Amino acid sequence: MSDLVPLSRGFTARGGAPRIAAVDPTIFERRYFARCMACGFCADGCCAHGVDVDGRVEEALLREADAIAAHTGVPATEWFAEPAHADPDAPGGTLRRTAVRDGYCVFHTPNGRGCMLHAYAVATGRDYHALKPMVSTLFPVTFGEGALLLSDELDDGSLACAGDGPTAYEAAREEIRFYFGESLVSELDSIAATLPRGAAAEA
Repeated sequence: MSDLVPLSRGFTARGGAPRIAAVDPTIFERRYFARCMACGFCADGCCAHGVDVDGRVEEALLREADAIAAHTGVPATEWFAEPAHADPDAPGGTLRRTAVRDGYCVFHTPNGRGCMLHAYAVATGRDYHALKPMVSTLFPVTFGEGALLLSDELDDGSLACAGDGPTAYEAAREEIRFYFGESLVSELDSIAATLPRGAAAEA
């Protein structure tokens, strides 16, 4: 992780967490394919390890457990690999890891592509943000200890689609806007504009 760049003030995501006051500049430098559903070479490898579900989303999923189970074919008793643990950076104050089944997150579409929670939201006319974890929608940007960070998979080069395409920030920009608002995006745009051209290629 590069030295963090402090922001002009703290920015709190809708729902009360996380609150960030710094950014890892590598989110403006590292690139990846980004158009996940058009990708033909990774076989949804980023879904292989499950995902951390924040407390806000966990509550929403459990409120609709029967309907989601009917849509996905996975009963709620099989959704999670471990109990929730406290995390003040997470919306709702907790994180809980999804189970892995047949080499993928339990919510990965079997014999296909993509996330069944996203598909369920679309099928029911819902905003997917209400039913997908913040970690999923921001990927490969993430958060922790008061900062926006680059996800480990893109930072360490293990992400199969790393290399070409938009920067992590460019790909996640609209999601950052959704969660944190226009003021943060404007400040991040300004930081990105100060980076020397070609920094991404050298990263």
